[in-house]
Amino acid sequence: MRKITHYVLRFITNMKFLNQNSAITKILDRVFLPVEKISKQAIFDCRMCGQCILHSTGLTCPMRCPKNERNGPCGGVRPNGNCEVFPDKPCVWMQAIERSPRLPLWQDHIRHLQPPVDWRLKDTSSWTNLLTGRDQVHPKGWDVASENWTRTDAD
Repeated sequence: MRKITHYVLRFITNMKFLNQNSAITKILDRVFLPVEKISKQAIFDCRMCGQCILHSTGLTCPMRCPKNERNGPCGGVRPNGNCEVFPDKPCVWMQAIERSPRLPLWQDHIRHLQPPVDWRLKDTSSWTNLLTGRDQVHPKGWDVASENWTRTDAD
């Protein structure tokens, strides 16, 4: 599995030559977006933020959090593990923390700090954004060097 992941990531890195506004990119968007939207919404209740981190969150879409928390629970998790905003629903981040160990290759990614969501990418294909590098454009002021900082509060 690690070899497959290595080759997939290598392929993606080589695809970064695609211009974000090229005709090929527009074709990819037209092909990927409907498939991605239907499949990810049905399986993961995806919110189509355009910067998918499902692999880092135990295949739980963090954008389902009513507070749009991208880096773990808000601190308002109820004692039973439910959300403070919607007490009848489980906390999205509690689900992510429970599920992440089931993904051996990415189980440690739950501890990585994620950059803020670029809302300009909402309702775009995260697959196309990954291939073109659009999802790697960080907001002004975001310290790219700290991107892989690891949270220690999840111990």
